[in-house]
Amino acid sequence: MKHGVSVILSLVAAVAGGGNLLAAEPAYPVRPIRVIVGFPPAGAADIFARMLGQKLTDAWGQTVVVDNRPGAGSTIGSEITANALPDGHTLMVVSASYATSAGLYAKVIQYQPLDSFAPIVLIASNANALLAHPSVTARSVGELVAAAKAEPGRFTMGSAGTGSITHLAGELFASMAGIRIVHVPYKGGGPNMTALFAGEIQLTVASVPASLPGVKAGRVKALGVTSLKRSPALPDVPTVAESGVPGYEALNWYGMLAPAGVAAPIVAKLNAETNRVLRLPDIVSALNKQGADPGGGTPAEFRKLLQVEIAKWSRVIRSAGVKVQ
Repeated sequence: MKHGVSVILSLVAAVAGGGNLLAAEPAYPVRPIRVIVGFPPAGAADIFARMLGQKLTDAWGQTVVVDNRPGAGSTIGSEITANALPDGHTLMVVSASYATSAGLYAKVIQYQPLDSFAPIVLIASNANALLAHPSVTARSVGELVAAAKAEPGRFTMGSAGTGSITHLAGELFASMAGIRIVHVPYKGGGPNMTALFAGEIQLTVASVPASLPGVKAGRVKALGVTSLKRSPALPDVPTVAESGVPGYEALNWYGMLAPAGVAAPIVAKLNAETNRVLRLPDIVSALNKQGADPGGGTPAEFRKLLQVEIAKWSRVIRSAGVKVQ
């Protein structure tokens, strides 16, 4: 009898212990979620953050608020996120500039680009296009490279600013093609495209969505796209990689991070729900309208992308001697 009682007491203790373990797993979310975006409103990162935020609000019944903290290549927003309470109620949507800023501001940022964050998921990606003013006689990447080698420094290439992804994509192209092109920085993508339309510069790299109006109107020529596969938006334009610069790739991408130390169940829940949202037809359609392909995948896969991109752009920055004020 005593033995039977002890077994029952042991079972009760085990059940109680299991209940405590379940109780220890964090409830999430329990209050509104803040999503930091290191750029002004209306840019791609902001648009994607608001798309996801609405879907997460609908799914979880907790409001998701986008908090725009622009400046210094998104490093201001990154620092705020890194120092936030790691409970999953502060997140950040980052772009490819997160990886470029790791090299540009390596000596001044107060966080570790990888160790200060918990990667959640890749949200989306899109290609850029290598554009030329109609006065440029080259009709392909190969012809452009040949002309640039024949006359080093002949071509000017604009960008949205020193250290921007458009600038570094141009530097990477010049390095891999073995040519010298004169960089001309502008204060943003709009002024850069205006300068290209006016013939103030001869070349630039711009996102496919930003490139389409000018290409369709015949105001610029698309010589190549910067992804490893052709863009559905410009199906007749070859990739730079297939046009004589093997392996060349310079993508815009967007992803979600949380502060380091967020509990694994919260990371898993955020990842699973975001993957679900990214498969919804209306979200796929909305991303495609922005010229982007839906992302997805595991936190480990997104961490690997961050590692590769940070290393890649840091090499370009060092090789080209790029410095920001």
